Amino acid sequence: MSTHSETTSSGAGEVKAESESEHYQPPTLSVAAGPKRKIKARKAAKLPSIERRNWLIHSHFIRKEFDGCKSLIQEQLVETNGQCEYAIYIQALMLRSDGEIQQSLELFQACHQINPKNPDNMKQIAKNLILLGKHKSAIECYNHATDLGERDWEICHCLGVCYQFLKQLDQAEQCFLEALSKGKHTVTYSVLAKLYLEQQETKKAIDILQKGVDFAPENTDLLTSLGLLHLRNESFHRAFELLGQALTYDPENYKAILAAGSLMQKHGDFDVALTKYRVAAQRVPESSSLWNNIAMCFFGKKKNVAAISCLKRANYLSPFDWRILYNLSLLHLTMQQYASAFQFASTAIGLKSDHGPLYMLLAVGLANLGQDDNAEQAYLKAMELNSNDPHTLINYCVFLHNRGNSQKAANILGNFHKLSDDKSVSVEKELFEISKRLSAVLNVGEKIVVEKEKVEKHRKKKATKKTESVSSLAEMEQQNHIEEQAAPSGNLKPKKLAPLGTLSSVSSPSTLPPLRSPMGPLNPSDLLSQMPAVPEHDPERRSTKHKQPVAE
Repeated sequence: MSTHSETTSSGAGEVKAESESEHYQPPTLSVAAGPKRKIKARKAAKLPSIERRNWLIHSHFIRKEFDGCKSLIQEQLVETNGQCEYAIYIQALMLRSDGEIQQSLELFQACHQINPKNPDNMKQIAKNLILLGKHKSAIECYNHATDLGERDWEICHCLGVCYQFLKQLDQAEQCFLEALSKGKHTVTYSVLAKLYLEQQETKKAIDILQKGVDFAPENTDLLTSLGLLHLRNESFHRAFELLGQALTYDPENYKAILAAGSLMQKHGDFDVALTKYRVAAQRVPESSSLWNNIAMCFFGKKKNVAAISCLKRANYLSPFDWRILYNLSLLHLTMQQYASAFQFASTAIGLKSDHGPLYMLLAVGLANLGQDDNAEQAYLKAMELNSNDPHTLINYCVFLHNRGNSQKAANILGNFHKLSDDKSVSVEKELFEISKRLSAVLNVGEKIVVEKEKVEKHRKKKATKKTESVSSLAEMEQQNHIEEQAAPSGNLKPKKLAPLGTLSSVSSPSTLPPLRSPMGPLNPSDLLSQMPAVPEHDPERRSTKHKQPVAE
């Protein structure tokens, strides 16, 4: 019984505690009773009627719903009697995107009249002036915008672009560097690299692009541009690495595909290069550089008809590219179509009159057409423009020998041997073989050239000693005189040689190599503006073997 009573009592205690906790209220401060205040709900601030629909216009504009945006702008302008600055501003932007630059400029000027203290209106006016080609007026507008507000990155960058168009490259460089100090943008790195390329400062262009790649390592345009510059400097491993990174981030980047394909094409992997070009052709079927490179792959595979067909298409897409005309002339010479080769070479000379190898192609075509006097003038012009081109020297030597001027041909061949000793000039093995065969025909070999060089060095060393130098020089000159008498004179009938590029032979049934290796069109504007494009290429410095064409 006791146990039951204890349980009952404890249960009653728990119920009482729970009831007390339910009715417990914390102590409150005693406040004198007063009238209750009604809390009114806050209303949204009323926008002025001029700016009432700006938010809706902005939302339609950023979603590119231009039809709805234009109807709202018209309603807003009717309600405000044409005094809504933001509506006019958006309307001007849409007109500029549609290509109506002049009408857009007039609307931006109307915005400036409504609010003359807004620097954004002046910046947009300057942009339209740049699109209209009025760069001096744009510079004035940007300077006025600087007075109205802060000189930010946009103003510095656009001022640099204006100075670059006006060919004031020093001021443009300062503006671009100032823009990079205020804010790093990839477009500024790219444009500054173009500026350095215009000044022929390739090292500075590589440095600034490397800084841009460090800032934005996943930007494919910067990676491709840097890879093309390394390709121009013949840093093939670094170029291949950068182009591989660009293709990793964007496998369909046609600029990187063209550059990588040209590397493979240079090393003779024509099938692999054509596979790369097939991918690029789906993206840019209208690229003249692409079809030129495809043609050079077919030329390397000895498919001349297909190569000419591709070059004709490239010429249709870019009729003023002299490099395509150069390759067309070379291919027609290889196929012994000399009249067509002469036509393409003369057209290319009209576009690029200071390029020596073009005159060499013209001379070979004229020589095969029987115009020997005109061919000799073309050779002389080619020698005047570039006397250190090994192809010009060999072809001119063959031409002189065919005309019976063996003595002058021997002198030209001696210049070729001197040039081949220079390590800075790349001369192919095929040219060495042709020079040996010419030496056998002309009785002029490397031995005589070396002996003449030794005589000249001997004269310089022994100039102070008169007695000893007189006797030694007399003996050497007498020996040279005997050797010259042993050489065939111009009256002797020489063996007929065929110009390089034809299908005849000199002394063996094997055919001579083409006149000059093909080269691809390398447009600097494509390389970095469309970006590029393609590395600029100097055909006088590159390899000349037709199995290793240099292309974009």
